Amino acid sequence: MQRIALIGITGRAGSRIASELLARGHRVTGIARDTSSVPPRDGLTTVSADATRREVIAPLLAGHDVVVSAARFDGGPDADTLLAAVRQAGVPRLLVVGGAGSLEVAPGVALIDTPGFPDAYRAEAGAGRAFLDALRGCEDVNWTFVSPGAVFEPGARTGAFRIGGDALLVDVAGNSAVSMDDYAIAFVDEIERPRHRRARFSVAY
Repeated sequence: MQRIALIGITGRAGSRIASELLARGHRVTGIARDTSSVPPRDGLTTVSADATRREVIAPLLAGHDVVVSAARFDGGPDADTLLAAVRQAGVPRLLVVGGAGSLEVAPGVALIDTPGFPDAYRAEAGAGRAFLDALRGCEDVNWTFVSPGAVFEPGARTGAFRIGGDALLVDVAGNSAVSMDDYAIAFVDEIERPRHRRARFSVAY
C-alpha cells in the first residue's frame, strides 16, 4: 500500500486512476480546485486547493510516496511549479498524465507538428510538450510522463494494451487509441512496479 497524492481527481483520467489505485488498496489524497462532486470512498481523502500555487500545494503533497498529476497542461500547474512543490514536500516520485501530441510519428516529427492536427487540441498539446521538455531538464526528481494513444476516451477495461516509448503506437489499421480505463491500469502498474525512471512511455492498443 502506498500513499498517493493525485492532482486532478475530478478529471476523466484522474478519476479512473483514483479508482484503480483504490481498488488495489492504495490510499489516495485527491486534489482539485473543487472536490465537492467526488463521492466518498474507503481510502480516499479529498482536498479542494489551487495546484498552480506552490505554497498551497506543497504542504498537501508532504507525507506521500508518489505524486500523480492528472491536471490539464493548459491552465494547470506548470512543470516548474509542480517540480518545486514536489521537492519542497520531499516526495520521491512524480508521475504525469501526458498527451499524445508530443509523440513522434517519424524521427524528429511530433504528432502536433503534422498537417491536420486539430486546432482544438493545439494549445493543450503544446503545453504538454513544454511540460515534458521541462521534466527532461530535471535531474533531481524521479519523474515519469505517460502518454496515451491519439484517441483517448472512456471505454472498456480490457487489460490488453501495448507499452511503447517516444513513438506514436498504432495498430495494424493505422489507428492509435487507448481507453482511459486501460490507461489507468498501465499507469498504476508503473506506480507499483517502476520501469521508467526519468522517462516518458506510451500506452496504446
